[in-house]
Amino acid sequence: MTSYSGIHDFRHDQDDCTGVLLVNLGTTAAPTPAAVRRYLAEFLWDPRVVEMARPLWWLILHGVILRFRPAKVARAYQAIWTEEGSPLRAISERLGDALQKRLSEQAPRRIEVALAMRYGEPCIEKALQTLRERGMRRLLVVPLYPQYSATTTATVFDEVARVLQHWRWLPELRFIQHYHDHPHYIRALADSVRRHWEDRTPPEKLLMSFHGIPKHYFLAGDPYFCECQKSARLLADELGLSEDQWQLTFQSRVGREEWLKPYTDKTLAAWGKRKMAAVDIICPGFSVDCLETLEEIDQQNRELFQSRGGGDFSYIPALNDSPAQVELLAELISEYLRGWGPDQADSLEHRQEAQRRAQAMGAEH
Repeated sequence: MTSYSGIHDFRHDQDDCTGVLLVNLGTTAAPTPAAVRRYLAEFLWDPRVVEMARPLWWLILHGVILRFRPAKVARAYQAIWTEEGSPLRAISERLGDALQKRLSEQAPRRIEVALAMRYGEPCIEKALQTLRERGMRRLLVVPLYPQYSATTTATVFDEVARVLQHWRWLPELRFIQHYHDHPHYIRALADSVRRHWEDRTPPEKLLMSFHGIPKHYFLAGDPYFCECQKSARLLADELGLSEDQWQLTFQSRVGREEWLKPYTDKTLAAWGKRKMAAVDIICPGFSVDCLETLEEIDQQNRELFQSRGGGDFSYIPALNDSPAQVELLAELISEYLRGWGPDQADSLEHRQEAQRRAQAMGAEH
């Protein structure tokens, strides 16, 4: 028999709210091989991330990858670790706090924001429990992935559904699938590039690097490749760039199979050999700076480009917890909340009266 959590989940006197679950990918808890191994074991075991027969993948994951890769990844994390810990988590927490403050201005609707990581901590289950304890009756899930992919956005839905299937009283649910072409998103990216160019000459090339996925995921119907292309094209249009002034590439591939092309590292190596004088690089698919932007792009790929003969290399930071990012998310949330539930919670007097009537009929709460 299924057991459903939530004794006393329903209270007549509780002030309800709309919960906003802000979800990022996740990060290791510490820059050590042991911590990285725990994180990779959770992340890489997700069947959305690696689409391979489970028995075979279990042997590869535990027999090879988790034996050798954690030490290398731990060294990469050590190169970007801060006093606050992992940059992705620290920045995401600041973003969540800033967004909560901004949404609190949207009275009379009470909105509560909780940050979660799809893998690692704080986990989605704990974040949802926090929102439930605050009286959540409507839930808006906001994955921090502008472009949709089954490997990212869909895994958030999977985990939310897994947790909610054990709740007795479910919240109403809405889910932001993507925002790759939202005007506020494109404008925020373009403004960040313009600010970067304020006191310097624009480079010969602007490189837009997105996280890659295996090519066969795209051929199977994942829209990620197309959404990255549209984001890049809209950003170039907003900046007024000609076709020869920008390039889209894909980074972070692993293994021997073909991933989405062109590859970021091979493109930068070729540009270095051509003695390109200057390149700026932005990663529009990353809402918050992390290992893949701070270490892979701004360290590894910088060294690759310049060691091949390239000149100036400048990384344009992610939107992070900037006012532009906060306003972008606030606008998205406002759009998705329109017409959903009452604009104002019941008054305290109304809730107390409802509680008195319920208790008169035998209810405990």
